[in-house]
Amino acid sequence: MKKILLITGPAGDAQGWGDISVTQEMARAIEASGKAAEIAFVSTMEQFYTAIETKRFDIAWSALYHISGKSETIGMGEGDEKWLADILDTLGIPYIGPNAATMKALIHKTTTHKIMHAHGVPVPYHHQIEAGSTLPDIPFPAFVKPSYESRSVGISDNSVVENRSDLEKQVAFIHKEFDQPALVEEYLPGKEYTVLMLGNGELQEFLPGKVEVDESLFGKYPILRADLRGVGATKIKPASRYAEEAIAVTRKAMEALKCLDHVRTDLRLDGKGNLKIIEVNGIPGLKPVKSWSPQMFTLHHPSAQGPMEDYRQLIDLIVTSALTRYNLI
Repeated sequence: MKKILLITGPAGDAQGWGDISVTQEMARAIEASGKAAEIAFVSTMEQFYTAIETKRFDIAWSALYHISGKSETIGMGEGDEKWLADILDTLGIPYIGPNAATMKALIHKTTTHKIMHAHGVPVPYHHQIEAGSTLPDIPFPAFVKPSYESRSVGISDNSVVENRSDLEKQVAFIHKEFDQPALVEEYLPGKEYTVLMLGNGELQEFLPGKVEVDESLFGKYPILRADLRGVGATKIKPASRYAEEAIAVTRKAMEALKCLDHVRTDLRLDGKGNLKIIEVNGIPGLKPVKSWSPQMFTLHHPSAQGPMEDYRQLIDLIVTSALTRYNLI
């Protein structure tokens, strides 16, 4: 019986698939598929090393990019401290998800944009602004967000800036509140779409969807603020006319970024109706029913037993595909 070690910690919700209750639900789903699962809750590097050195397992699955006590933000870690995937790579331990280099590129949004742009993937114009740097000359409106976060952290109506004064204020806010560079991007006013990549090789599939939000929940701008994420305010509907384009763009991005197993792209329409990727999530959320990955799987693969059975099938597909990639099946 194959055993999966699920690694999480205080930062599991900010960095990865969700909190400890989500991790426990994933473990139950894995066990329902005939495999074994064990959870390692780690708050320090010492605890992480102890877990991977003393526990018996076939493959690891981590909700953490790096060890952190922060439950709200991701960041890029402290100094030269290795990310968990770095260590797993060094030790030759199989794990689910992209490798360390890809994970770091996905969190560093400027790097993500540059890689995709170099491979012909449509992305918004972008400028990374360090503290003390001169602001660029850009067309307005523009969009300002943290460089190293995910899931709308740091995003509010103030993220859309209409003039240079607003730009200065929001960039300063990002520097102060998140202690990281600000990313200034083209503001994309259109609808939001998302595509889930599952599996690899012959097992790989792309599931597109349109992000629907009750418009009464929006403020001044139709954007996904931080307070609208993870609370069931968003629903995934069929992508309809944009499905094929969203899949094609995502496929190209996944190849350029070398993504594996379970990765999601978020896209928006620009003012001319063109899809552009705004983010690539290397550890998508896995809250049953509420997170986008389970919603998208149910949208495309609904079972007669309902969403929780779909959830179990989703988890098993991710695990089985990764085990196959390592020739462990």
